[in-house]
Amino acid sequence: MDKRYWLIGGVSGAVLALAGTRMVWNTAVKAQTPKRIPVEHKPDMPYQDIEFVSDGLNIQGWFIPAMTTEKKEHSADNQSSQDQAVPLTTVELAPLMIIAHGWGSNRSRVLRYIEPLWQAGYAILMYDARSHGHSDPIEAPSAYTFRDDILAAMDYAIRIAEIDPERIGVLGHSMGGLGTILSLPYGLPVRAVITDSMPAQFESVLEAEFKRRGLPLFPMANIIPRIWFYRSHISLKEYQQKNTVFSINEARKEADLPILMIHSRGDAFIPPTELEFVMGQVTPPIETLFVNTNGHSSSQKDPHFWAKVLPFLDEHVKHAEPRVKAITPPLAITKNVTQKVNIRRWKSPITWLKSVNEKASTTDK
Repeated sequence: MDKRYWLIGGVSGAVLALAGTRMVWNTAVKAQTPKRIPVEHKPDMPYQDIEFVSDGLNIQGWFIPAMTTEKKEHSADNQSSQDQAVPLTTVELAPLMIIAHGWGSNRSRVLRYIEPLWQAGYAILMYDARSHGHSDPIEAPSAYTFRDDILAAMDYAIRIAEIDPERIGVLGHSMGGLGTILSLPYGLPVRAVITDSMPAQFESVLEAEFKRRGLPLFPMANIIPRIWFYRSHISLKEYQQKNTVFSINEARKEADLPILMIHSRGDAFIPPTELEFVMGQVTPPIETLFVNTNGHSSSQKDPHFWAKVLPFLDEHVKHAEPRVKAITPPLAITKNVTQKVNIRRWKSPITWLKSVNEKASTTDK
């Protein structure tokens, strides 16, 4: 009789462990899958629908041609000429700003940036990162996929006939800013970078996503990140070494790439201490701005935002001098070819989870 109870207890324990492991796996997958928000709004100015490829998947976006000022003379009634703002109608190479949205967002959510930039004479390229908006999905999005998408957007942008490839800048919000910074050592040929409310440390990304999902940090924070890295085929050691500070310092070895990092003191989602962390680590110092707005997506509402951004871009992008040499030699993006796990066929979740933690622990050393 005792043996029977032990057997029942053992089977019950195994079933509970299996169910618990499966629950943790499903929770990790859900947390790594951004919510699809439809592209509900479009630009108020003339634009073109565009499409390009990032790592074999289709990216949907908009290209907004620059606006210029032309003089029209009214000779019929001998009136003096007037300056009128009209769309660019002649072949004239224009400066370009690429706008990169954040996690769980899309291009329509960053339309808030474009009017002042367009009025200042910039063409604009906006796109949905993979697994966002109308772009193709990817199994495990990460900061690295945001990095690859900005590199693909740049590759598309330099081929636009109306654009001066020597005068391109990037404005990235949140994860879009992080992806942009991570792309710098890989040869992103930009004249200036602006980040807004960017997470700088993995711990902050983790805490923000757990807060969004209502998940407890303990004990999930010790398990779920390892599943994220496993599904994304990313080495945790490499991610920790080639972080934001490394990327900024590496990109500025050859030339002093202008970087302006902005954060709102009222951002309760990604705290302003993230910018303070970067300020204390990068060499030479970068330009920074703290604004006083509430929320994670409202920095542009502070008048100091545009008072800083537009002169910064005018100096480093719009009126940029021709380059003498590239900012930095491009690095090769190496992708781990770890075999993917099909969650519909897993045979031993307990063994699998144990192997993941052992592998991650070994990698961290």
